[in-house]
Amino acid sequence: MSTTPFNQTLDRLRDTRFWKSIFRRGPARTNRTRSLAIFGNIFLHILPVKVREKSLRARATYYLGSFSFFLFVVLSITGALLMLYYHPATPQAYRDMKDLRFVVSNGVFLRNLHRLAAQAMVLAVFWHMFHVFYRGGYRPPHEFNWVVGVVLLLLTLFLSYTGYLLPWDQLAFWAITVGTNIISAMPVLGKQVRFQLLGGNLVGENALLRFYVLHCVVLPLLAVVFIAVHFWRIQKDGGLTVPEDDERKN
Repeated sequence: MSTTPFNQTLDRLRDTRFWKSIFRRGPARTNRTRSLAIFGNIFLHILPVKVREKSLRARATYYLGSFSFFLFVVLSITGALLMLYYHPATPQAYRDMKDLRFVVSNGVFLRNLHRLAAQAMVLAVFWHMFHVFYRGGYRPPHEFNWVVGVVLLLLTLFLSYTGYLLPWDQLAFWAITVGTNIISAMPVLGKQVRFQLLGGNLVGENALLRFYVLHCVVLPLLAVVFIAVHFWRIQKDGGLTVPEDDERKN
């Protein structure tokens, strides 16, 4: 049976390390590969079909990824509630912050819960990345999921940064001013990136609206997509990683 140039190119692509880091198995052409495809379907098996026993040991770093996801859910819920009382316009944004403190019932609790959860999520994701790196989770065949995790870390930092301007107080104003000035020092594209972030040359209402859209729509949607890919990859890889020292002991 002759093969077309397209099939030959596709076969060569499937033999590359890049392809194998993303897709663990080949096409489902036999009963065995079809069964493996079903076992590896995240919609049929949310949890991995099998995990290593040592990866389930309770440690100080136990389920840091799940804790980070829980904080993301808390942030999504509290953020949606805060959106009911917030207007991304000047000077109304600052007035809304005052209303949340003095007028809205439990407004202080809601805002502080959102703020503390955001700070805790940054720490949890950093700790999770350090833990995965220490355990060798960046090595093959987990390198693709490590890259996805790095993207999620960057999204977490961007979410924290874009949310910083929304209270529209002096601390937020000057923090964003200094931060975007640092961005403008980036070679080649620095000034263009700063201009696009602020919607102009100064921190004003255009910047507030853009940061609001990024914080409440664009970045959360990207985070949801990459979290789904991250969980899918964990499921396809058969659970969590185990340090090489533990492997040698067995």
